[in-house]
Amino acid sequence: MSPSATTPVDAVQSPGPQPPKNGLDRFFKISQRGSTVSRELRGGLATFFAMAYIVVLNPIILGAGQDKFGHQLDNGQLVTATALMAGLSTLLMGVIGNVPIAVAAGLGINAVVSLQLAPKMSWPDAMGMVVLAGLVLMILVASGLRQRVMDAIPNGLRRAIAIGIGLFIALVGLVDAGFVSRNPDAAHTTVPLALGQGGQLQGWPVLVFVVGLALMFLLTVRKTKGAILIGMVVMAVVAVVINAVADIPDASWGLAVPNVPDSIVGAPDFGLVGQISLFGGFKEVGLLTGCLFVFTVLLSGFFDAMGTIIGVGEEAGLTDENGNLPGMGRILMVDGVAVAAGGLGSASANTCFVESTAGVGEGARTGLANVVTGGLFLLALIFTPLATVVPSQAATPALLVVGFLIMSANVRDIDWSDYTVAVPAFLTIISMPFTYSITNGIGMGVLAFILLRSATGRFKEIPWLLNAVGVAFLVYFLLNPIEQVLGVR
Repeated sequence: MSPSATTPVDAVQSPGPQPPKNGLDRFFKISQRGSTVSRELRGGLATFFAMAYIVVLNPIILGAGQDKFGHQLDNGQLVTATALMAGLSTLLMGVIGNVPIAVAAGLGINAVVSLQLAPKMSWPDAMGMVVLAGLVLMILVASGLRQRVMDAIPNGLRRAIAIGIGLFIALVGLVDAGFVSRNPDAAHTTVPLALGQGGQLQGWPVLVFVVGLALMFLLTVRKTKGAILIGMVVMAVVAVVINAVADIPDASWGLAVPNVPDSIVGAPDFGLVGQISLFGGFKEVGLLTGCLFVFTVLLSGFFDAMGTIIGVGEEAGLTDENGNLPGMGRILMVDGVAVAAGGLGSASANTCFVESTAGVGEGARTGLANVVTGGLFLLALIFTPLATVVPSQAATPALLVVGFLIMSANVRDIDWSDYTVAVPAFLTIISMPFTYSITNGIGMGVLAFILLRSATGRFKEIPWLLNAVGVAFLVYFLLNPIEQVLGVR
């Protein structure tokens, strides 16, 4: 068998599994998996640099949202929460799951929390729902239902959900950067969105975004490791220089203004950790809507994590001949714990990161690489002043790059010739960005799939679990007329 394109040369020349040399080797099965301590250390470092952008990007996404009461989360506290929960969750996955799969706040899920949950309730309520989603996930793993639910969603719809989330976060990036703006009602136009302000790109901050987007895509096309992080760092420096020499109002940059920090290290602010209300959200939105919100958070990370775990496992050569990953039960349980831990720390739900393949490409095969990655995330806690000066215009190009990568990895696997799959997939994909709601996209896709399969005489092919999910979404979409009929509110 020829080596993988991401397999390091020294790994190819390795004689294969060797007897354990010491306790560390025995615990992580380093020699047994044909690896070495140096490769694990190098792999852990590569994974960290490939995904360290989340320490900057997650606070920008969460910080852009306002809760029902007009409150916004503090950027510095969000940086601390993101790094802390990523570090702890990644360490847990390494020690218990013994796989080189790093964990951090999930892109897409944080948009759900920031733009859908928080506006309907308080921030502690929203984070409480993330914790509930993690608890439900752990129950599903313990009962064996997680695999059954996974099997209930057709593959084409799963791919469409991922693509829809990719387009959704890309739109969020365009709006947050000021590249796209909403036309005010006073503009007397039927066009809802416009380029820049009034149809033109204006100001230095938008230029930073455009150049950063070009740079990140250039590095990505050239397959540069850490392309997103490199692009962020370079454009953050450019933004600091521009802001120092040009007369730019702070409001033009958004939440994070690229001023030179007084110091590069600082004490972490743990003020958001533990600030949750487990069931408060249900009082704000009602039982049904609250359950659907929890379901949305659960589903947003559910399939992404499963695909990432299997994909990284296969790339690392850890799966058996049937494609099964040893210790999957432990890995999935840690994934559920990580979701809940993310909510507990107010960092949004944590999930497995596909950027872990960067570490696998450097030779990582065991959880020791995760120990390195997790340790670096914890070390990043004292460097929060550096993270808080990165403006959204330097970070949001990553949302478009990630959106592209998500789409390119999934769109070809949808069977567009089967309209009972293609139409629901299409509705899922367009509904998420066009209605600015991931929940709506999932619901439209599920209901369309059930309707079209039933109309073509294939109702028996629909798993009962999917029908149950469809009923819940039907009630969700018809909630207002149902309330009027019942005289509620």
